[in-house]
Amino acid sequence: MVLLHGGLGSGEMFGPIIPALADHHQVILVDLQGHGRTADVDRPLDIRLMADDVAALIDHLGLRKPAVVGYSLGGGVALLVAIRHPEKVGRLVAASAHVSRDAIYPEMLQQQGQVSGAAAEFMKDTPMYELYQRVAPHPEHFPKLLDKIGEAMAQDFDFSEDVRGLQVPTLVVAADADMAPPSHYVEVFKLLDGGLRDGGWQGEARPKGGHALAILPGLTHYDIFLSPLFAAVTLAFLDQES
Repeated sequence: MVLLHGGLGSGEMFGPIIPALADHHQVILVDLQGHGRTADVDRPLDIRLMADDVAALIDHLGLRKPAVVGYSLGGGVALLVAIRHPEKVGRLVAASAHVSRDAIYPEMLQQQGQVSGAAAEFMKDTPMYELYQRVAPHPEHFPKLLDKIGEAMAQDFDFSEDVRGLQVPTLVVAADADMAPPSHYVEVFKLLDGGLRDGGWQGEARPKGGHALAILPGLTHYDIFLSPLFAAVTLAFLDQES
């Protein structure tokens, strides 16, 4: 299992659920470009480029069609790995990853528009800053990371048609109070042939590609990655493979 973290985080943000995930899966924690222990490079923070990084890592480690599991930013990267490199991925779990920019609430778009290096001073008491200062190869680059994330979030995108053509069995996961409304994740499931008809007594009319949807109760965008529910639905979906 290749596990991809959210923006301004690192692989260790999944710490509370790692024991459950690693019980019978090898878990490979990746720190994406400019995050955690991975130094930045001279290019934008673009989920397509980071998806290519993950595909190259899969090749480098000699992994045979691992599951790719991602949350938030990592969910978008995971989605693009499966879209751009379907032959390298066994199963995909995309959590709290909206597939179009306009899916998220207007007040969140407004907040995202305020993210820049100028906010670094105000973030010094946050867990994100503490983590970056502790593990980053260049702790002084935190304002640059904020600038790049702000620039990335300002870019319009819509991967709906790419999702419609996904060839990898995909679990769409979201909190019931996520950054986008539950209806958005239902629409993503519909793009995958889900939610269009009764599934049948034996599941014979479920989505043809083996796709699934989980809306997790009592959670938000900011705690879903810590939840035993997230670990449970991820494992249940991955274990269907056998």
